[in-house]
Amino acid sequence: MRSDETWVISASELEVSRIRELTRNRRHGEALAVAEALPDAAQTNVDILYLQAVNQRYLNRISEALETLQRLEQQHPRFSRLYQERGHCYSALRDATRAIEAFRRGVDINPALSTSWTMLERLYRMTGDLENAAAAAGHVATLKLLPPEVVRAGSLFSDGELTSAESVIRAHLLEAADDIEAMRLLARIQHRRNVLDEAERLLETALKLSPNYTVARLDYVRVLIDGQKHLRAREEIDTLLKLEPSNHDYLSLYATACAGLGEHEKAIALYRQLLAITPEAAELHVLLAHSLKTLGRRQETIQCYQAAAAARPSFGDAYWSLANLKTYRFSDGEIACMRAAESAPDTQLVDRYHLCFALGKALEDRGEYAESWRYYERGNTLKRTESCYRPEIMETHTLGQIEVCTAEFFSARVGVGVPDPDPIFIVGLPRSGSTLIEQILASHSQVEGTYELAEIPRIVLELQGSQPDPDDPRYPGVLNELAPEDFRRLGERYMRDTRVYRGGKPRAEAPPPYFIDKMPNNFRHVGLIHLLVPNARIIDVRREPMACCFSNLKQLFASGQEFTYDIEDIARYYRTYLDLMQHWDEVLPGRVLRVCYEDVVEDLEGNVRRILEFCGLEFERACLDFHQTERSIRTASSEQVRQPLFRDGLLQWRNYEPWLRPLEAALGDALTRYRE
Repeated sequence: MRSDETWVISASELEVSRIRELTRNRRHGEALAVAEALPDAAQTNVDILYLQAVNQRYLNRISEALETLQRLEQQHPRFSRLYQERGHCYSALRDATRAIEAFRRGVDINPALSTSWTMLERLYRMTGDLENAAAAAGHVATLKLLPPEVVRAGSLFSDGELTSAESVIRAHLLEAADDIEAMRLLARIQHRRNVLDEAERLLETALKLSPNYTVARLDYVRVLIDGQKHLRAREEIDTLLKLEPSNHDYLSLYATACAGLGEHEKAIALYRQLLAITPEAAELHVLLAHSLKTLGRRQETIQCYQAAAAARPSFGDAYWSLANLKTYRFSDGEIACMRAAESAPDTQLVDRYHLCFALGKALEDRGEYAESWRYYERGNTLKRTESCYRPEIMETHTLGQIEVCTAEFFSARVGVGVPDPDPIFIVGLPRSGSTLIEQILASHSQVEGTYELAEIPRIVLELQGSQPDPDDPRYPGVLNELAPEDFRRLGERYMRDTRVYRGGKPRAEAPPPYFIDKMPNNFRHVGLIHLLVPNARIIDVRREPMACCFSNLKQLFASGQEFTYDIEDIARYYRTYLDLMQHWDEVLPGRVLRVCYEDVVEDLEGNVRRILEFCGLEFERACLDFHQTERSIRTASSEQVRQPLFRDGLLQWRNYEPWLRPLEAALGDALTRYRE
């Protein structure tokens, strides 16, 4: 850890409490002096900046307070209390319009800001807006009815202080176990942490106690969608739509669930219906475009992404989605707009890193590699600040697999699981060519392409337990405790839960006998897959490490894949992937077919025949003409695999060779070992 980081932590733990105590005792001059005397490294600390502004206001140094709050907003735009403090500043200046705007911004982020609601009630009454004054008074009354612990935890949650919020609300639930609002808040905290199984259980309990609690049911739907449980989510939305058939939020989530189930035409119709009412809704334009892209309707897709950017010019996701088509070329005007939005001080972090990745791609396409790399590097750095990824967790998991899943372990469990031969698993790293192999196989009459299915990861989460310890994981060691019937039950569940994604190919009367599960990270669970569905095929798609890692470094993923935003992280991940795949080859010889992307590009037919033979399939010419196959494809490579193979992409990383030397050094012997 760098010394300046150490100082920030020290400041947050020691100096903040001192400044806060001085402020509480109305010793504002002393408090401000302590804050201003801290080193520059501490001046990014959210609490220090906030307390500095508070004390400046109490000392009637309003303009300085507003300047401090502006700096705070640039660094922490989702910190609700900065807007509350700004409201106090404008109230002191008797600027009711700006004060109302600031307080409104605060409660939009954090509805538990009772002081802001109280101030809004007064300001609305003062300006004669009695309707809004009554609404604000209603919020104040609602907050007074809630236990103070729930209000406090809700405020902490809204400001992103998840650990503190969870601590407060769990302590409260020990005393009030049936407090449904507390359950809902804890579920929202766990949802934000991506602990979806606990969030789901909490909301199910809350809904059993209060079936008509619609906001909890809405939260439940969102958790189910994020867990890719789209069928159940749609059933829950049906319940909500019976109460409010025209509710826009419900209809949008229904469309999202339809898209998750592969019913994109239905999703497109719903998105268009909503956009007819709210054409300025930039997010809806993007969601519509995503479904159109999945179906290969390129021109309509582009128009919708462009409409999203027009509706909100700083909307980074709209520009990145255009870049992520891989075949789109930005105009000079679009690049200028992106540059301006990325450099604007009030651009949100999420928009900023989306814009950085889009600019990286736009400039790469123009051959401006030095500036392109600067944007890719900046985008990765910004995205990494949001991540809690720790490479040692992956390495610990790999060691666990090697220790538990031995040849003897598998010999003792021959015959467990279900005998169904239907699944074909495609595993490997993202951006390794797995979508190409999927498209080739899905072009066969006996094989159906689905998506990156979440069923295996979901089973792993269940085996890990409700509160997993990443430093001492329960899985894979728990596999030693499972009986043969447990593996069969889980195998049957996998086959049952994946059935919803097997809708049959276009114009087919019934689903083909085989289907593809293309979740790349399933390489971590080859042993579990073998135990659940021992007759399934598993294909490991591998790409030359420099090309693969660089392709990941310039890719912004919708979710997950947190290892891809740092050179050292991705190099360690690639090396660990090689270690684990070598282990599977040793303990399950012949179980996994290795396919090298470069080999497929150089000899398409030879490798297609090899893949089909491994899967027990007859050769079909359509597999060579894979780019003509009409099917929905969700991954970043969707547009690329709708074109014939080209060799230009094999060595694209060499355009960035001067900046990738640290990656080359970090990969070490993986540069040659990947072929072994």
